[in-house]
Order: sequence, then structure tokens, then C-alpha cells
Amino acid sequence: MKLETLHELNAERAARRPVILVTDTESGEQRLVKAKDFAKDPLRAELEKQLRMGKSGNVEAGGKKLFLNVYAPTAKMVIVGAVHISQALTPLARSLGYDVTVVDPRTAFASPERFPDVPLIAEWPDVALPPLNIDHYTAFVALTHDPKIDDPALLHAFERDCFYIGALGSRKTHAKRGDRLRVQGAKDSDIARIHAPIGLAIGAVSPSEIAVSIMAEITAVLRLPPKEKEEAA
Repeated sequence: MKLETLHELNAERAARRPVILVTDTESGEQRLVKAKDFAKDPLRAELEKQLRMGKSGNVEAGGKKLFLNVYAPTAKMVIVGAVHISQALTPLARSLGYDVTVVDPRTAFASPERFPDVPLIAEWPDVALPPLNIDHYTAFVALTHDPKIDDPALLHAFERDCFYIGALGSRKTHAKRGDRLRVQGAKDSDIARIHAPIGLAIGAVSPSEIAVSIMAEITAVLRLPPKEKEEAA
């Protein structure tokens, strides 16, 4: 790899922007494709597929054998609400490679005893969330069922364009939530992004089962092509 290419690659990674190094396996020629250039690249479909899967791999295009080396930001998960579901969801998400942070101003819930070895912030969302540098590669989960906590947290998630936003509550509860968020400046397109009721409809009842349904839904949003996402929903 050329030194200039390495510098560009490291700069993109430091900024948490995905980048793919395309190598011609016969000639050894390389080029770097940045996220902003995916849409206009001749390998657009292959690039998007490999990035969606989060894996490097071989492809054939234009009579050439190419290796696509994928450099994607480590996915984050921010869980608002140190509840029983969160206790089950946290280790599950970490086992799948997510950097997990739990936020809850209620110190009775947000205790190290209940969440050992997990970054835990016992502050209100307006204080806790900005320093976390939430971005598009963040799954955002609101589980407190308390509008004073969940609503400002969701507004922050909209601003940061999280790839997944989910919130606990029935359809009736979510309809009321949508009304509150609109009053606070949220757009209909923002509210439409919230997965609520949260999780895939698998008949989950216990906190652990609900955690599985949430993690499955997040995985579907992250990995499936748009058409298949709609079918899964």
C-alpha cells in the first residue's frame, strides 16, 4: 500500500467514516473508495453489499478479480434506561461486537452492581449524550418508558442520524410519543424512523426474550438490503 493511501485510509477511519480498499489481485493495483464516493463508483453494488455485511471479500467485475478490504467503524449501542431488558441486551450486544453505553439519571437503576464492566452514565440525556459522539454507526435504544428521559434522548438520536432508533411502548403509547415529539420540533420523517413497538414480533415476553427481539431487529436493519428490510418488518 502506498503511504499516501495509508494516510487517507487512517484519516477516514479516525473520522468514523467507512472506506474500502480495492485491490486488483493480479496486477496489485489499489485504489481507495470513500463513503461519499460509493454511489458513483462502478463497483457500487459490490461495495454496498460488502459494507452492509461488514466483511472483506473477493469479487469479479469488468473481467478483473478484485479484493475488497472493508474498513467500517465499530458499531456503538446507546441504551437509555438501566432496566431489566437492558441487563439482558447489554451482554448480547457486546457479544456481537458493539461498544455499549447505558444512560439513566435514576441512580437506583444505574448502578455498577446491575451493570458490571459496562460504561454507565447516571445523568440526564442533555448532559450524558453529547460527549458520546453518537453517529450514523450507532444503534439507539430508549427503554425507560418515561417521556422526561426518552423524549429528549430520541431528539438527540434524530440529530445524529443513528442507523437504528427503537423505543419501548405499545402502538398507543408510541402515537402519544409522536405527538409530544412533534411539539418539540421533530419531523414526521424522524418519528417514522423509530422502531416502536421495539424489536421483531417474535412473541417475546421476558426481558431476555425482548432483548433477543431487539438485537434481531437491529441486525436486520444493519445487514439486510432495503427490500428485505421491508419484508422483515
